[in-house]
Amino acid sequence: MDLKRTHYCGEVGTEQIGSKVAVGGFVKRNRDKGGIIFIDLRDRTGVVQLVLDETVPPEAFEIAKTVKSEYVLMVYGHLRRRESINKEIKTGSVEILINELKILSKSKTPPFEITDETNVSEELRLKYRYLDLRRKELQDNLMMRHDIARYTREYFYDNGFIEIETPTFMKSTPEGARDYLVPSRIHNGKFYALPQSPQIYKQLLMIAGYDRYIQLARCYRDEDLRADRQPEFTQIDLEMSFVDVPDILEILEGFIAFVMKKVKGIEVSLPFPQLTYDEAMSIYGSDKPDTRFDMKIVDISDLPAVKDSEFVVFKQPLNAGGSVRGIVAKNSATTLTRKEIDKLIEFVKGIGAKGLAYIRWVEDEPNCSFAKFLKEGELAQLCQKLGCEKGDVAFISADTDKTVFSTLGALRNQLAEKLSLIQDNVYNYVWITDMPFFAKEENGEFVAMHHPFTCPTDESMQYIDSGNVFDKEKVHAKAYDLVINGVELLSGSIRINDYELQEKMFKALGLTEDEIEAKFGFLVEAYKYASPPHGGAGIGLDRLAMVLCGADSLRDVTAFPKIKDASELMSECPTEVGVEQLGELGITIATNK
Repeated sequence: MDLKRTHYCGEVGTEQIGSKVAVGGFVKRNRDKGGIIFIDLRDRTGVVQLVLDETVPPEAFEIAKTVKSEYVLMVYGHLRRRESINKEIKTGSVEILINELKILSKSKTPPFEITDETNVSEELRLKYRYLDLRRKELQDNLMMRHDIARYTREYFYDNGFIEIETPTFMKSTPEGARDYLVPSRIHNGKFYALPQSPQIYKQLLMIAGYDRYIQLARCYRDEDLRADRQPEFTQIDLEMSFVDVPDILEILEGFIAFVMKKVKGIEVSLPFPQLTYDEAMSIYGSDKPDTRFDMKIVDISDLPAVKDSEFVVFKQPLNAGGSVRGIVAKNSATTLTRKEIDKLIEFVKGIGAKGLAYIRWVEDEPNCSFAKFLKEGELAQLCQKLGCEKGDVAFISADTDKTVFSTLGALRNQLAEKLSLIQDNVYNYVWITDMPFFAKEENGEFVAMHHPFTCPTDESMQYIDSGNVFDKEKVHAKAYDLVINGVELLSGSIRINDYELQEKMFKALGLTEDEIEAKFGFLVEAYKYASPPHGGAGIGLDRLAMVLCGADSLRDVTAFPKIKDASELMSECPTEVGVEQLGELGITIATNK
């Protein structure tokens, strides 16, 4: 038998009826009805039904009797119309009457049934990932990821970008997440770092005159994992010269619109709405707001019922410079019983809040958890300011602004899920701009919120004096994030192209002259040879695929993902290596006592 396929399984249709076809694939199911055998054959394009009856050669019929699930077959036959149409599959109107059949490879019984809907544990599926990847759901996800990558290149090529590869062995400049380090055998005792981002190299490319750069770059970060993080990931990395923020947002919006049209068939309305970082935090309690539902935060700190209250829960935070704010879950009073409200209070306590006050309006009069501290008419004023009406529940948080925002932001998302407020197949976009330049750590030290090469806003330059930023919390950056459905899809900024300003910002971050030279000396030196104004962004290809596939985790759009401890269940990496290998690198392993 000639092993050359004429068609993929999912590509045969009524237009080929009567034709001779050859297909290959994995056996999804084998049904022996005595005088007739049906086999469902599967490849990455779909499933087609094979038929063997008394008209086929006896040797093919006998071979078919031995076929089991997941065997690999090559078959040759005639395509004909099915008597009973299966509307569940795209080839459901046709079947292949087999003339020849060959078993190319046999399979032992898989550890789980390979079906579209599987109830086995994720750990088992990840251990046998090569089997899990045969499932249609994952195949569709990876094909969509492929399409996103393909259209990414098409869009940026058409807009004058040049694809340039940057090194994956680079100098360690630890800022933010921890580097993955690679020991050098030749330079004993020295290490390369795997890139967290091609950031420095793409800035150097702008200095070199390549004014539009693009790369689908593999990046690595040694950080704790979540559903939307992996230790290695693909970043759509770009940089542009002679631009400011509006120019970059325009090209990025065009990219999102292009991909959504090509991959999902959805027309996107441009431009996207914008919120400053401060606006996003005060309205949604998050710099990654999900705007598919309303439930905005309302500041009630100035109401007499709050600012003049003897209720210690309100009084103490206000006296300490904090605030009192609330959100309203509309038409939820019957669903959010007292028991459910108690669960929500425990939820916010688990993320650092002290608790919640609430107003639940079921009957003619609202029930308020702090009613005894209110004067006549004050409850009505609170409800009016919050927008709380009969049938609603209002939740109120009092603390520092930071805690109030994080509490109500998380509660808002929790309520949206509990109350089923989010529509499927809806994509909401919002730019978050004017990000803080500095982030204050728990120890009081300031670090770069984005990265130290980000350009401060024009308004913030007044706070930068002779290399000393004297009011760091007021300094904002020309930085921007694009958020889709509560997921941060991309992050970018305009870069500092003045080496004197760059040195000032390094010093403001607490770096000494020696540290600046050791970590970034080559970059500072490069800027002394002139640089056009430039900026760019890094777009998470995996995250974009996750959002467009409607997946819950990056593991669903990554072929061979890691689990939360950064290990891979299938290959059991990372593993120990031999003493001889370590000796070549000049490394010894310290044992924990």
